Amino acid sequence: MPAAPSIRTSSLVTTRRDVRHLIGSKRAMPYQYRLPVRVGIVILPEHRWWAAEPLWRMAEEYGFAHAWTYDHLGWHSLVDKAWYDAVPTLTAAATVTSTIRLGTLVASPNFRHPVHFARELTALDDIADGRITLGIGAGGTGFDAEVLGQPELSPPERSDRFVEFVELLDHVLRFDVTDHEGTYYSAVQARRAPGCVQLPRIPFVVAANGTRSMELAAQHGQGWVTTGRGGEDEEAWWREVAELSLRFTDICHQQGRDPRTVDRYLQLDAAPTFSMSSVEHFRDVVGRADELGFTDVITHWPRTDSPYAGKESTVEEIATEVLPEL
Repeated sequence: MPAAPSIRTSSLVTTRRDVRHLIGSKRAMPYQYRLPVRVGIVILPEHRWWAAEPLWRMAEEYGFAHAWTYDHLGWHSLVDKAWYDAVPTLTAAATVTSTIRLGTLVASPNFRHPVHFARELTALDDIADGRITLGIGAGGTGFDAEVLGQPELSPPERSDRFVEFVELLDHVLRFDVTDHEGTYYSAVQARRAPGCVQLPRIPFVVAANGTRSMELAAQHGQGWVTTGRGGEDEEAWWREVAELSLRFTDICHQQGRDPRTVDRYLQLDAAPTFSMSSVEHFRDVVGRADELGFTDVITHWPRTDSPYAGKESTVEEIATEVLPEL
């Protein structure tokens, strides 16, 4: 059985002087990437399968390294539109692809229990033959947090729940039997068998912008993903991304983790401008992420309207002109 994918050593920006230099610099084109940057793409779970299947196939055929879907019960402006669950969507995607890695961006504790979720992930990793990566986050406010009628949690309570969720899920996926009695979750003799195809378990990519969640990523993550902070201004967003990357490096050291052993994912479309608005813009933002030490970037399949409005032809152009450079 395959082990979890190896972590690539990244070339890190390590000082704020480096950040100031990179943010203010102009690159000569064509840009020479310091390390191969892996590019992933999100396909929202909004299409009936006859329409979604070709997108997942094309993501692999175009050469994307990983493909993702959202894990929500309803999402923002699309809450009244068609929406499908992440796990069966990824299961279906696994049956029509063979090499591309697949994952959630990001799984939510708002409506999932670690014991049952571990069973779903174990089955999913088996069907995908060891190609699943679990993006996992704290669970935000809004529809997902309200639809089940649960009491509203404060930000510190959501952080506490996130820590408990990740630690319990990690334990259930790695150990034969798990007992746990916590604030938010319980487990009584929860079984692991047969375990994940990837050993010791599927890789976790932990979403984190704050200190506590970054500590969790350093402790349990094979990867860290960030959306940056702010977003009213493009340059301000990149400055925040750079600061977050430096902060995560510091926290890894504090936690006794070599920061070069954690893959770094940047969700490009948290910036004010859609990353696939043009081939030139996409090439530029991937280069900027590379300069800041990110090993992976994630974009979205263009939609006909907001959010992520764009042209599908741009995906093909990027696959032809940019992905081979990486």
